[in-house]
Amino acid sequence: MKLTPTLIATAAGLSIAVSAVAESRSYVRFEKDGRIAYGRVMGDSIVELEDNFLVSTRESDMLHPLSGVKLLAPVVPSKVIAVGLNYRSHLGNAEPAKEPGLFFKSPTSIVGPDADIVLPPGATNTHYESEMVLVIGKRAKSVSVEEAPSHIFGVTAGNDVSERAWQRSDLQWFRAKGSDTFGPIGPVVATGLDPDDLMMVGKLNGEVMQKQSTSDLLFGSAKIVSYLSSFLTLEVGDVIFTGTPGSTKAMKPGDVFEIELEGVGTLRNPIASR
Repeated sequence: MKLTPTLIATAAGLSIAVSAVAESRSYVRFEKDGRIAYGRVMGDSIVELEDNFLVSTRESDMLHPLSGVKLLAPVVPSKVIAVGLNYRSHLGNAEPAKEPGLFFKSPTSIVGPDADIVLPPGATNTHYESEMVLVIGKRAKSVSVEEAPSHIFGVTAGNDVSERAWQRSDLQWFRAKGSDTFGPIGPVVATGLDPDDLMMVGKLNGEVMQKQSTSDLLFGSAKIVSYLSSFLTLEVGDVIFTGTPGSTKAMKPGDVFEIELEGVGTLRNPIASR
């Protein structure tokens, strides 16, 4: 079933889409007055939680206006895993793989909404990649495709920032994909959505560059989680970038890239240089 966001709340220039579907909820990690906390988005406010939402969604009696907090990356993962070449529109002339193609990004690549994507020295051809990101909510080891959905807490938007020159030249994609700030995620983790049926739009300086539904993923969310769990243990809070559609272009300092993911909202990040 398609979920259409009906309420838009804005914090520090960030759009957060709140679904009208009763079972869908939007969770955030935020900073206020030097203190980091977790909360649930309700309209233009955040209800603070008593703990990390991946541990407990029990609500406190504290309410904060969205405009009065700084939204952070919604989770702090121990592992950041990504799937490559997972949309036919991104393959070019290549044939689809028989199994998901995997690589790691570093945990320090993760930043939140409105944080700068900082181009390191020597980066000359750094591209955006709009992606849906799965957030693991229950430890997964050797789970079946049928079991996999119960291990996914929710979804968020992510930018798999990629330095193409380093992808071609390096032994591994350590620099190209895992440099600091090369993995923005946010603004919320949304639950109750169908990960395999969400519209995603990527915009560079307001111009639409990518637009496709996650229904076009070659390997869907359950297959990805099941396949990954056959090789390594997925822990609570780990995130999985699921692939980007279409073609991409280089970004330069001063640019702004935005990813709109249905039911999640808009992840916005400016581009800067070191």
